[in-house]
Parts: sequence; C-alpha cells; structure tokens
Amino acid sequence: MIFCVRGKEGFAAPFPTHNLSISCQTVPKDEKQHTSTSKKYPTVDHVHDVVIVGAGGAGLRVALTLASEGFKTAVVTKLFPTRSHTVAAQGGINAAIGSMGEDNWQWHMYDTVKGGDWLGDQDAIHYMTKEAPSVVVELENYGMPFSRTAEGKIYQRKFGAQSLKFGKGPPAHRTCCVSDFTGHSLLHTLYSQTLRYPVDYFIEYFALDLLMENGTCKGIIALRLEDGKIHRFQAKNTIVCCGGAGRCYFSTTGAHTLTGDGTAMASRARLPLQDMEFIQFHPTGIYGSGILVTEGSRGEGGFLLNSDGERFMERYAPIAKDLASRDVVSRAMSCEILDGRGVGPEKDHLHLQLHHLDKDVIKKKLPGIRKTVYTFVGVDICKDPVPVIPTVHYTMGGIPTNYKGQVLSQDKCGEDYIVPGLYAAGECSSVGVHGANRLGANSLLETVVFGRSCARNIIKTCRPGDKMPELLERTGEVSIANLEWLRSTTGAVPVATLRTEMQKLMHKYAGIFRSQDLLQEGCQKLELLYKNLDDLRVGDRSLVWNTELVEALELQNLMLNATQILHGAENRKESRGAHAREDFKFRIDEFDYLKPLDSQKMRELADHWRKHTLSWVDEENGHETDKYTLLINILCEHVQKKRMLNTPNKYTQKKKKEKKKNDNIELQISGQIKIYFFFK
Repeated sequence: MIFCVRGKEGFAAPFPTHNLSISCQTVPKDEKQHTSTSKKYPTVDHVHDVVIVGAGGAGLRVALTLASEGFKTAVVTKLFPTRSHTVAAQGGINAAIGSMGEDNWQWHMYDTVKGGDWLGDQDAIHYMTKEAPSVVVELENYGMPFSRTAEGKIYQRKFGAQSLKFGKGPPAHRTCCVSDFTGHSLLHTLYSQTLRYPVDYFIEYFALDLLMENGTCKGIIALRLEDGKIHRFQAKNTIVCCGGAGRCYFSTTGAHTLTGDGTAMASRARLPLQDMEFIQFHPTGIYGSGILVTEGSRGEGGFLLNSDGERFMERYAPIAKDLASRDVVSRAMSCEILDGRGVGPEKDHLHLQLHHLDKDVIKKKLPGIRKTVYTFVGVDICKDPVPVIPTVHYTMGGIPTNYKGQVLSQDKCGEDYIVPGLYAAGECSSVGVHGANRLGANSLLETVVFGRSCARNIIKTCRPGDKMPELLERTGEVSIANLEWLRSTTGAVPVATLRTEMQKLMHKYAGIFRSQDLLQEGCQKLELLYKNLDDLRVGDRSLVWNTELVEALELQNLMLNATQILHGAENRKESRGAHAREDFKFRIDEFDYLKPLDSQKMRELADHWRKHTLSWVDEENGHETDKYTLLINILCEHVQKKRMLNTPNKYTQKKKKEKKKNDNIELQISGQIKIYFFFK
C-alpha cells in the first residue's frame, strides 16, 4: 500500500516506509562522509551558501549572479548543463525593445494577461514584462548572438497572440531570436558565463528530495549516478529549477528527462502545487515523433491546412488566424481532425505549409526546422508540407512562488507564508505569469527574469559565508529508505510498463478536450495505477549507472504530478485557457465581461472560477476540499502585496480598483480561492 509518512522533521513521502538508520563519522573541511549501518549507502555532506537544482536557463541565470557576488554556489543536475531542455526552445524570447517598430512593455503585459485567459497574477506579469527589455540587453552583453536586421538591431519576429496598442493594433514584432535555435544559444551563453566564476557543478547527480527541518529547507539529497553514493547538499538557500512534467503524457515535445522532479520533491515535502490542471498543447508537434516545430515558423508566414487545402484558422480566429494563442489553435486543429478534415491515411493530423516562403527566409530564419523535419519525417519544407499534430508542450502550473522566487505555502488557517530557505524558478515554478495558457516565447523570458529575481533577493537578504547549524543525522533518511526499497523490491510490474500505461491514460483522460465523466474515470484508473507503484520490479540491483533505478525514481515523480493534474482538471468546472471542458464550455468569471457591468451583481466566490488551484498529497490519504477567500495581489510600484484572509467560504470582497501612478493601466482587483486537495 502506498502511503505518506510524516517524520519529526516535517517531511512526508508517499513511499512504502523502510527504516534505515545512518551513522556519522567526522571528516575534515566542508565534506563529511556517513555510512549506513548496512554500509550500503555511504553518504557525503557538502556545505554551500546556495544549492541550485537544475542547470537550464533559470538555474544557470541564478548561478551566474550569485557566483559573481561571491556566494559559494553548487549546481546539482542530472544532465550536463548544455543538455538541459532549455536547449530545445526554438522561437525566441519576448521583450518590448521596439527594434522593428513602436512597442511598449504595457502592451506586452496586456497580451500576457489576456493570453493567460485572465488567470495570471498581474503583479508578477507586470514585473516580468517591465524587466524584459533589460534582460535581453543583458543577454546581448553576455554575447548571445541575436539575429539582426539590416540596420544591425536585434531582429524580432511575430509570435502568437501578441499585438500592439492593447490588442487594438496589428500583430507585434516582439520576439527576439537567434534564427530558430534561441534556447540553444541562450543556454550556451549562460553556461559559458558561469565558467568565469567558481561555480561547483555536480553533474549526473539525481536529486531525490528536499531536506526539510521544522518547515525550513536546508538543502537537498541526491544520488550520484556514477558510483551510487548519497550526497547531502546543505545550503542557506535552495533554488529548484528542474523543468516541467511533460513526460506524464505519451507524446510530448519535451525531453525524456522532463519528469517533474522538482514539483514532486515539493509535494513530498508537504508543499502545495498550483494550477497543475493547465497543460499546454503546442499546435505543431511533428506527427509521429512529437518533435517541436516552432511557432516562429508561422510567425515567418507559415500556415495550417486541412485535407481540403483550406486555411481553416480563418474560421476560428479571423484576425489572428494562425497566430492565435496556442490553446485556440490546438483546439481548432483537434476540431478539424474530429470533423473528418484531417490528412493522411488515418486522417489524424494536419499540414503546416512553409514551402511558399522564400528559400532565403527558410535558410536564414528556419534552418534548424528544415534539418529537424527532414531528419524525423523525410520532408523537405522547401518542397512539401509538414505533418503536424497538437502535442503536449508545457506545464503552466508548478511550485507557487512570489515574484522574488520565494516558495509560498499556506498554514492550517489558510494564511500565506514564505517557506524559509526555498526558491523556485522556471517551468517547475508557478509564479503566475502564464495563467491558464502561456504565450509563446514567454518561457525563456520567465527563466531569466525570475532566475535573476531569485538571485537578487538572496543577495539582499543573505551574505556569503553565513553560518548554518549542522544537518540532523536523520535528515534525508526517508529518501534513502525509498532507494533501498526500490533496489530490493521483488514486485511484478516493470517500470517501463507502468510508465507507458500512465502516459497513455493521461493522454486519453486529460487531453485537449475534457469532460466530467472522462475525468472521473481517469482519476479512478490512475489511482489503481498509483497503487502499482508498490509492486514495481527493478531488475538491476546495482548502484553504478543504474538507469532502471533512475527511471523508477522518475516514475514515482511522474505519478505525483499526474495525480494532481488529473484531479485538478476534474475539480475545475469551467473552460479556461488550456483547460477545455466539453460540459462547461465557457469561462466563468466573477462578472460576465461580454455584457455591461453596471447592471450585474458580482458572482459569489463559490460560483466562479477566476481563482487558482492548490493541491498536495496528504499523509493520511484523505480526499476533501477546503476553500479560502483571498484578495488577489494588487498591481502597484511595490509588487506582490500581502494577500489577506477573509472568512472561509464567504465572498465578502467588494470590487476594488487601483490605478498605478505614472502608468496608464487600470486593473480590477477581485477575490480568489485556492482549492486544497488531499489525494490517495
């Protein structure tokens, strides 16, 4: 039976429990080696000012700033840094720098709020879009080789759902790019910059869990894949930058390493995840492989066709057409396929036409796409259309944070608090900038803006060399016990079999279109699969480069993420952004904004869904929902105002407005709920 254990240090783990004591022996300097009573798991301790989990765009951006300020910085990653999934980002990074004409960060903010279907936290969006121009200039100064205009300015392409003049103007040229391999360039630029400083890289270390003592994060515990040794990394501040959980699904543009490690570690530490039901499907994954074809291909003039040769997006989005937001385009494509207008023998995909573009455009701006498409499907995009299908691409939800990157949680009374010593940034976090649907090219922006924000806050609040009390001997023993159990279990279910069943289940029951019956059935079936974790079979018992053991650990992480995605989707009784319910076809806000507001009464809190979801795994396996009324964060000069608690289940918040000085933006402030799940 799978269940959660809450230890004396406030750590919960949804694993079978196996006690494993650890004894210590003193070793000089910053490293201390422990040996378990069975001498199976020699453990090495490290002490740093900061430990960063993950070496993608966010992790490297944090490391660069902190190391340059003299902080003893450790970066723990299960991959070599330049293999992190940031390298796969193609299209670009958004910033209103105005290289291609007039632009304004306020217009960028409007597009981001609207593109997120009005669920995004507007204070965080304000911060990100206003900081965007400065981070692009910073990247340019680091040596990132942006594509250029004839005048030598940074080239900016059109991207989906981005406009000028608060949606009243033409499409915006806002996406700064390096041809069609912007993420590759960004990652290599940041990595090369970190090599100027004494950053301690721990490469091919698998992060097992956060080390929590009395509600404070003290670091992480990790498995060194090369020799099977356990390493405990103690730090004053821990920054989780592990990427998303796309491998919860069978077909995804994400790498096989995107297994929700960071979000799962937070769940096991009794911390909530936010808005996990919002999973973005990218419209143009290559049919049969899931490899991404950048939105930039449509920004450069490409368009989608059905079996009739029709540019069907004109029917679904007459103005934006093929550059509508990703949720709109993905649903439109699915409708075309369901209505029998798909292409191919099975009529189960569509075509992306690029061969009408000038060959020089493809050569200069889409060279990587041409090579990738030819490699995976044998199609020359200069001659033939590309077979594409909507494919899982991005996790909008994650570990809740404020704009400084500090991880947020709530106590038993529903009061928000900052988790001491813990930060998160990148796709594994949920700072609230994406709302219910992410705009293309806002993801690279998020990594560098909030990675830098994490570092800035640590610099303000800590000093290099701050002393820390030693870790308790027992801290992390639950993680080691789980590792021992996986290596010794004699179950009957192969890891690969269970993983594939889970991924196909998620694709079937939590796909683009959802319904109550489908989601309830999916929740029930996933609970049965979850129980099979207790019957896993890991055939390889070794500790040296045991890839089967790593896959088992990743599967445990994926199951935690999948459970919260599916239950969150079942709970949200509306359609918003990437969450499309066939039984609740419309977004349900506090007002019907399609009608005049003067004659309307604000809906009760329980009757609308302009609110976030918080979910976590309870140690007692209960399954109930509690609701609390909160004020949304107010947009102001000092962003991230404290959220105030009202009476549970009573909507007493009146409509408020706050106009920011010196800016011509007026935003309505409304009530929010956060939903708490307790999962089996």
